[in-house]
Amino acid sequence: MPLPRACSSSAAHHAALSLPLHGDCRAGQVYLVGAGSGDAELLTLKAARLLMQADAVVYDRLVGDEVLALIPRHTERYYVGKARGHHSVAQDEIGALMVALAQQGKSVVRLKGGDPAVFGRMGEELDALAGAQVPATIVPGITAASAAAACMGIPLTDRGHAQQLRFVTAQLCREEGTPDWAALARKDETLVFYMGLSKVAAICQGLRQAGLPDEWPIMLVANASQPSQQSLVGSLASMPDMLAANPLPSPCLIVVGSVVQRVATSPAGKSLDVCAASLL
Repeated sequence: MPLPRACSSSAAHHAALSLPLHGDCRAGQVYLVGAGSGDAELLTLKAARLLMQADAVVYDRLVGDEVLALIPRHTERYYVGKARGHHSVAQDEIGALMVALAQQGKSVVRLKGGDPAVFGRMGEELDALAGAQVPATIVPGITAASAAAACMGIPLTDRGHAQQLRFVTAQLCREEGTPDWAALARKDETLVFYMGLSKVAAICQGLRQAGLPDEWPIMLVANASQPSQQSLVGSLASMPDMLAANPLPSPCLIVVGSVVQRVATSPAGKSLDVCAASLL
């Protein structure tokens, strides 16, 4: 059977291409923009355009240096990053800053790592803008779950493994809140825990006690899609000890589900720092 005709790759063909960019940053408006997972090439075209046009950029700790390099030198920059246990700027102050900049007639990009609508406290910032009657636009970004799964060469859902996908904030593992482990311990679902590096043992224990087998697959991915990406692949029983022996930096994503088994055979995984234990 003959192969389909290959697309032309001539220099003239490439020269005729143009990116579909249009529009401008509007004065007095705030754009809640997702910076993606850190790889600048995973930034959306719209996000890149807004970064190059805005009068001011208010950005978080998890925004990659390559993404920040797209911001022109004359643009005002405001760092409001947060780290676990230390908030450099309170959330209400961030809201007040965005409002003040917009009311000065500036176009403002509020730049957040990942997707601003996924555990990014975007709701609180929308409330602050709404209270001051400042118009806003949301620009989604590639969330850490998508980036981590892609870099490890696996899907998040799969007909043979998971018909459901659930994002969970591991903040619920603190003393004042406990996840519904019985509801989470499903074999037809992929679980993705955000902000859970310090709660890996609690997550593994909770899921095992709720009925998932000791050998159930789990994967940890730190700094997904970045050159510093590291990962661990193991089981609910083995992962706490694996992590103790091979500490990972934050931010770190936790993926639980049988789809993790595909890491071992995937042709799409990056050959980065991966430590894997055989699943029983």
